[in-house]
Amino acid sequence: MTRNVTLTLLHTNDLHSHFEETSRIAGYIEEVRGRTDPNALIVLDSGDFLDRARMETEGTMAAVNRTVMERIGYDAVMLGNNEGLSYTPDELERIFGGMSVPFVCANMTLIATGSPPAWMIPSLMLERSGLRIGLIGVTVPFNEYYELLGWDAGDPTAVLRAEVAKLRPEADVIILLSHLGLRSDERIAAAVPGVDLILGGHTHHLLEVPLIEGDTAICAAGKFGAYVGHLQLEFGADRKLVKVSGGSIPTGEMAPSEDVERLISVYREQAKLRMGRKIASLSEPLEWRHDRESPLPTLLSAAIRAMTGADIALVNAGQLLEGLPAGDVTEETIHAICPSPINPCMMRLPGSLILKTLEESLLPEFQDLEIRGFGFRGKVLGTLCMDGLEVAADMSRPPYQRVKEAAIGGASLDVHREYTVGTLDMFTFGVGYIGLKEGREIRYYLPEFIRDVLTRSLNDDGMIARSKEPRWRYSDAP
Repeated sequence: MTRNVTLTLLHTNDLHSHFEETSRIAGYIEEVRGRTDPNALIVLDSGDFLDRARMETEGTMAAVNRTVMERIGYDAVMLGNNEGLSYTPDELERIFGGMSVPFVCANMTLIATGSPPAWMIPSLMLERSGLRIGLIGVTVPFNEYYELLGWDAGDPTAVLRAEVAKLRPEADVIILLSHLGLRSDERIAAAVPGVDLILGGHTHHLLEVPLIEGDTAICAAGKFGAYVGHLQLEFGADRKLVKVSGGSIPTGEMAPSEDVERLISVYREQAKLRMGRKIASLSEPLEWRHDRESPLPTLLSAAIRAMTGADIALVNAGQLLEGLPAGDVTEETIHAICPSPINPCMMRLPGSLILKTLEESLLPEFQDLEIRGFGFRGKVLGTLCMDGLEVAADMSRPPYQRVKEAAIGGASLDVHREYTVGTLDMFTFGVGYIGLKEGREIRYYLPEFIRDVLTRSLNDDGMIARSKEPRWRYSDAP
């Protein structure tokens, strides 16, 4: 190469099925394609393109996401935890098998074969304007979850070193598609020589301009399609990357792609048709509130206890967004009121932490706590609803002194004894009711979502009747 070359790189991350914003990004990419030499353009995504909280994704088994990826014309996309944890490997094969866009991820292999699935490759070499661009992907290794689904998630840094060693002799530039989070990206930039550019995701960080760490530029475009990354990669006559410029551009005023809008509309109608299936019929409404015990979250708690066989079950009311009226219940209704891709789990927890968590659930600062991420797609945390446990609370007492009595199986709660607790996987990340992070011997129930558990319970008349029996007894005086 005897002259300087500049490549245009467009990148996204953590779109999470925000289709309105994705359509605007698609329109922007179309516009840039129209004024850019195709041999000087690269379009990449760093994971969490889909989210089962969206009806269009849930109701089409992510076919809408695949089609939009292909229509946008990405050169490569990464496996985020929302892709990897939301579906089984067999389901992912049905969704992404044969897709025209390569899935690039180096640290994920199937336990059964020791190799990645046919639809995924560890790295990819592109050629643009005579330059060889090496792409490597690494994703966050949630092995406690992934092993239950049949995946082996390798150490990202070790796998990356090996992949860089293979690609570096042939590549003019190495780009890492990272779904690890900003702190991990910074550590990789310092610890793994040979990575020129990191396109990050997972922690939803927005870098309006590239962050330079040593010889590595780190870029990221926030979350939910509010921004799109637009970079210029300048190469010298010696084929070395000499400058990364540009950054993240807000998408709010961008014109949507009419083509992608039509596609999403078609899939939306398909999803509504599929999810209109009746799954239960209620003779009476099941009420919900976030700040006091109510029947619907209590029913979910009872269903999780029955599923796990635990001594008790604890569920935050904020997992649900509203109650259910009498009459027919459809799959779309359940998805709308319980959109979070959260799984049940069971743990061993001492009575002292159960008591502390019960006290916390009586406080408005916990009930009204707004949470983002960790699989939670609700609005606020909400109080705890439960099964297998009966509690008397005096609301006139000071905080953390309000629980007067607590009984499990007719016996007083023993603060020194461990109990098995059926609850939700998000608590094991240390979000919401922090005491639930201290559980031992945790067992996760994958791939089942809590809305699947709730759906089954809606056809159990006995369980529904018992959900209306109070577990909490509130009083405002001694």
